[in-house]
Formats: sequence, C-alpha cells, structure tokens
Amino acid sequence: MATTADRTAARAAALHDLLPPVTRRPARIGLVAGGLGAYWPQFPGLLPQLKESAAYVAERFRAMDAEVTDAGFISDAQEGARAAEQLRRADCDLIVLFLTTYLTSSMVLPIVRRSHTPVLVVDLQPTERMDHASFDTGAWLAYCGQCPVPEVGNVFRRAGIPFRSVSGWLRQESAWRRIERWIRAAQVRAALRHARHGLMGHVYPGMLDVQTDPTLLSATFGSHVEVLEFDDLRHRVERVTETETRERMALARQVFTLHGSVAEEDFAWGATVSVALDRLVADFALDSLAYYHRGLDGELHERLGAGMILGASLLTARGVPAAGEYELRTSVAQLASQSIGTGGSFTEIQALNFEDGVVEMGHDGPAHLAVASRDPLLRGLGVYHGKRGWGVSVEFDVRHGPVTLLGLGQDADGGLSFVTSEGTVVPGPLLEIGNTTSRVAFGCDPGEWVDAWSATGVGHHWSLAVGHHAADFGAAASLLGIGHRHV
Repeated sequence: MATTADRTAARAAALHDLLPPVTRRPARIGLVAGGLGAYWPQFPGLLPQLKESAAYVAERFRAMDAEVTDAGFISDAQEGARAAEQLRRADCDLIVLFLTTYLTSSMVLPIVRRSHTPVLVVDLQPTERMDHASFDTGAWLAYCGQCPVPEVGNVFRRAGIPFRSVSGWLRQESAWRRIERWIRAAQVRAALRHARHGLMGHVYPGMLDVQTDPTLLSATFGSHVEVLEFDDLRHRVERVTETETRERMALARQVFTLHGSVAEEDFAWGATVSVALDRLVADFALDSLAYYHRGLDGELHERLGAGMILGASLLTARGVPAAGEYELRTSVAQLASQSIGTGGSFTEIQALNFEDGVVEMGHDGPAHLAVASRDPLLRGLGVYHGKRGWGVSVEFDVRHGPVTLLGLGQDADGGLSFVTSEGTVVPGPLLEIGNTTSRVAFGCDPGEWVDAWSATGVGHHWSLAVGHHAADFGAAASLLGIGHRHV
C-alpha cells in the first residue's frame, strides 16, 4: 500500500515531468586548503597526510549541488595571494577556507579582502581523537587545525569581516550537515545576487507595508528589478493562438482537478494568459514576478489581472515564483525558498483557531504546487474578495508536517531582514474558497504567536516552505549581509 510519502514523491515526479523546472546559475563555491610551510621540512610525512584530507574535503564539496573552484593547497602568504586572485576571478558566492593545521592569518586575510566574498572557515581534524600513546609532534600537528581559528577570528573582527566557522573531524556527518547549511545559504545568495525580479502593474491601494524601493533590492542583493506594464502582457496575450490555448488547457487538466464551478470561458482565458505569461517571463528573463492591477467594470486590464492565477501558479511550480498584490519583497522570499528546493508559496494569516491551537494560513492567487498535500483544484470564482474581476483560482491544503515561514522585513533605516518561524501543518477543517490553506501549529497560543510575528516588521505576506529551514535562511542572511529575526 502506498504511503503518504510515496504519493508525495510520485506527485512531485509527475509535476517535474509536466512542468520542467527552470535552470539557473548554480552556487559557486571557492575552496582553498592550507597549512604552515615551515612544518614540511621538519615533518616530511605531514604535508601528504594533510593533502589527503584536503582531497577528501574537495571530493565532498564536488558532490554537492554547487560549482566548485578548488584553489588548491597554500603554504605561505605568497601562495595565499595567488589563491586570492584565482578566487576573485571565479566570482564565488562563498569561499571555504580549510585549515588543516596551524597557519598564519596573513595567509588567509588577502583571500577575503581581494575576493569581496563571504567566507566560511572549516577545521576538520582527521579522526575523533588523537592516539596520545603513539603520537609524536608531527602526528599532533595534523590535529591542530583548530589552533589558528581564534587567530583568524580575531583578525577578521579587526578587519570588519564577518566570521563563520565549522569545527569538527573529517568524517563527522554532523559537522558536514553544518557545512551543507552554508552551501544552501550560498544557493540563496546566488539566486538573489543574480535575480531579475519582474514588477508589473501598481501597488494595491493603501497597503503601505508592501511598498518597496526597487533600488534597495539592487543595493542590498545585487539583483535587478524589471518594471513592467500590464500592456506588456496584453501585447503577448493578443498573439496567443487557439491551438496554444487548447494545449495549455490540456496541460492544466493533467495538473489540476477541475471543480464543477469552473466556467469553460474563464478556464480558456486563464490558459491564454498563462501562455502569454510564459513568453513575458522568457522575453525579460525573469526569476520572479509580483503583480497587481485594480481595473474597472470588466475592462481588458482587469481581465488580465484576474486571469493571472492559473499561469502564475504554473510558473511558480517551475521555479519562477509569483506573488499577487505587487508584493515584491515576498516574491524575493519565495525565490529564496525555491533556491534550496523547499517550495515557497504566497501566504498570509487567515484566522486563528484557539481550540486547536493553530494559525490558519493561505492566500488566494498564485500558489506553489510543490507544497500541496493532494492534487490541486481549480475552482471558479464569481468574485475575488477585495479585488475586482472573476475567473479560476487554485485551491489545495498544504502538506502535513514541518514548514518554515520566510518573510522579508524592513526597518526604519531601510535595512532588510529575513524573518523566519518554524511550525507544523496539522490536519483539520479548512475553507473551500479557492485559496491555498493550512493549519499551522507553533507550539504556543496562536494569539501570542501573531503578536511576536507581527512585531518583527515582516509585513502582510510571506513565503511558506516545506521542512524546517530557519537555520538555512539565517545562514543565508549572514552571507547576504542582512539581519535575521526568528520567532
């Protein structure tokens, strides 16, 4: 009998085949190992042993989902400078310094200063402990990678460089899990550093919290915001053929279950807009999209805005997250979630259930199909609450189990922060109103959680991702040079 996990895996595989994910530049990891060259003539067997450890570390990194530039093994400051130049040219998202034994801080400081790249210091001794009875000085020095870590930490602090480290032993899987967290963080940095965010339409009137300075995103992350008009979409909708619309409707029938409330005309319109959205994203090379248009009395631009949900959900499923209500910061949070393979669906608070101790969450509009607990439903809506227009909307409940909320908060000085909270989606009654919905337990009174969450400055919306990943996003905030607040 198929388990829930089996069904989830089968659904994910089917979605992958129907909606092939977009490909992006992978995270680039720079790697350099080192030790003090003065030891090599004194202890001839030491360097070969350390290089063997360095080879193992390089092999582990190459097995990760990243592009690795291995600058080799350095023994003095001159070799450190050469490694610095190689890694500077590689344009890395993270540089890992593997301290195999003692080395001087002068060997590694140029690597950080010249590359302008976040650094992780790693020291992994060969085994869990030394064999004191048989060890001599040369054997001990292979276990001395921790010795320079405080020195490097001191010099980094004095130089104004954030210090990060993982200490352990070579085959200690718990240490490697901590290292892998920083690799996932580098994946977030890579995604945001090179992202092109689409911003189409105008802000939802009166929502002061969602208003975002596009220049701030470019200055903070290095990403680009492409300002679009709904006319850019209209122009492409006009060129969609009837055959393309029918093909998109056929695809949607494979992905979604159609509720009896879906009108064929509205379904066809959503499919047409979906085809045009794909072209818009391709033409502008977008990695995310935030949109909103108010419209009036069923005019064309209102119909375009109302017809976005199907196509935006299909885009999100392919790894191009979409957010309604012009929520640029939330689309950034969704992309951060997507970059580590955890989904990332457009979410807000819907209600509190004090009897069951849960916060009910969800949103109308685009949803990430990867977080669904069942086949998603297309429901026809004669009215979108708080918005003009009508059409088809996506409905499903979120997969039961651990989830992470990720929002992008902003302070009075304009600084951005990642805001996270971890909870568990639990079963129970849900609304059937054409929304994604979930019941999230945070292990405390729901009202107290809302108070603490709201005090972070997170804003109205956020990304909901499957699994517990607050530590990953905290590490990503460190690499991005922004704050991290966890509730």
